Amino acid sequence: VQLQASGGGFVQSGGSLRLSCTASTALFSINTYAWYRQAPGKQRELVATIAYGAATNYADAVEDRFTISRDNAKNTVYLQMNSLKPEDTAVYYCTAGPPGYGSGWSPNYWGQGTQVTVSS
Repeated sequence: VQLQASGGGFVQSGGSLRLSCTASTALFSINTYAWYRQAPGKQRELVATIAYGAATNYADAVEDRFTISRDNAKNTVYLQMNSLKPEDTAVYYCTAGPPGYGSGWSPNYWGQGTQVTVSS
């Protein structure tokens, strides 16, 4: 599975960005997808997950500001990020893994990452 992420950029605090991730797999619709991020000097963290059937899960830090969605017809996963804060600045990675979600789930494939920078 190859994952191509796009949509990162520079935005002022309070602004919005939408990340997209297109996956090259015939099994797109059954996989679980997730966005991770890593800020300089910090550990990588899970941001949001979307499973088959569109069940979603979010990190506390982004709950109510970010929305993950999927378009199975386009093999694409999105991350809509609103009310961005400087602490959201990070490289965001699109990932894919087997069906399922929760503490036992982990991705098998990683995209190349896209930089999001939020100025104060």
